[in-house]
Amino acid sequence: MASTTTPAPSGESEYRKHPGARILHGPHRTIGGVEAWVIWALCTVFVVWLFSIQTGYAVVSPEIQKSASLTVAQIGLAGSIYTWAFALCQFFSGALLDRFGSRPLLAIGVAFVTAGAFLYAQTSSMGTLIAAQVVLAVGSSFGFVGAGYIGGQWFPIARYGLMFGLVQSLASLGSAFGQPAISWQLQRVTWQELLNGFGAAGVVLIVLFALLVRNPSPGPEQLAQTTRTAKPPLVSSILRDLGACFRNRNVVLSSLLAGVSFGSMLAMGVLWGPRVMEARGAGASLAAVLTAMSWLGLAIGAPLFNLLSDHWNNRRIPAVVGVLLQAAAVCLLIYLPKETNSVSVVTMFCVGLFAGAHMLGFTVAGESVPGALVGSSAAIVNGICFIIGGLLQAIPGKILPDAPSLSDYGQALLMMPILLVCGALAGFFIKETASTN
Repeated sequence: MASTTTPAPSGESEYRKHPGARILHGPHRTIGGVEAWVIWALCTVFVVWLFSIQTGYAVVSPEIQKSASLTVAQIGLAGSIYTWAFALCQFFSGALLDRFGSRPLLAIGVAFVTAGAFLYAQTSSMGTLIAAQVVLAVGSSFGFVGAGYIGGQWFPIARYGLMFGLVQSLASLGSAFGQPAISWQLQRVTWQELLNGFGAAGVVLIVLFALLVRNPSPGPEQLAQTTRTAKPPLVSSILRDLGACFRNRNVVLSSLLAGVSFGSMLAMGVLWGPRVMEARGAGASLAAVLTAMSWLGLAIGAPLFNLLSDHWNNRRIPAVVGVLLQAAAVCLLIYLPKETNSVSVVTMFCVGLFAGAHMLGFTVAGESVPGALVGSSAAIVNGICFIIGGLLQAIPGKILPDAPSLSDYGQALLMMPILLVCGALAGFFIKETASTN
């Protein structure tokens, strides 16, 4: 923030209105300047890296299943445990960042993911796999929300949504190209060596975060306010804010819509998509490429639905239509005949493209609560997205036999299009927020 005798740079006065900006820039910092872009880029690399580990589970899990003598149901359960642990930690990570800032919390988050990757590489039993998933989840909970936090702290509020959308797009692109790359690498190295490589990259990230990522310096007004006002107890303030958000109908409905959309996308992209493709007769490498198309679609859909929503000044209709189209795409993917692998490429892309509608859930929730609750509302939406994603990974695994056929997958995964239609129906009851924004 500029000093009391220096005019604020263009866009900075608007930035002060950002409800989540608890710590502002000192006079030596420039909002949207070089330092801002360096820190934001580093946080985005963190997100892309951890998304690659997360989505790489779809490619690595068959190898882990063989090496550790696990069943399909156990692999699905382990994947769901990650998402549930992530969702639980997610409710607190955003509030911790608001309270303590990005330094050193983001470096600690990277350290947890790094430790999880090394532990992942040592998997020899179900217990080890679950422990690795939990450690990964704790660190990963600071990734996406941390990049969004940096976008809010270091850039004007007018660019907050755009920066968040760019993070999702880049993370999805990383997943799209990461899965074929992981599949290619597995032909040359063991899955243990591959995961140890991810861990080694994490060590480099820890050093860079410790050296470069910091909290924006508070200006004189914020320093004076800090000395006058005592901070409320951490846990009670988090629970109070979460309770206020859960009592807001729009937050709950938008969370359900976003949850079934992203949850279906996550379950198909991380686990069940490749298995359906293999049951259809595709090879493992082709299945990874087809799954990558869904993440490429999400990279385009995430900013696209926000742009369409802004253009039409309407949140509800684009979100509902997008989720319904996603339901149709999932149905096509599951029930296409075996001989239609070429059509599956387009279908997988559409699953991700229409899943971009889930980003409007964050927008609606943020516009439906007071400024002080924006961070908590985003945490609720993101947490529910991963809770539903975990359920959609675990439940089909319980239904499927040990050697499932394509028809078995059709029965077990029918719940996804049904839930997507229910999510779209919930969207019809969302109170429009675009006109009041």
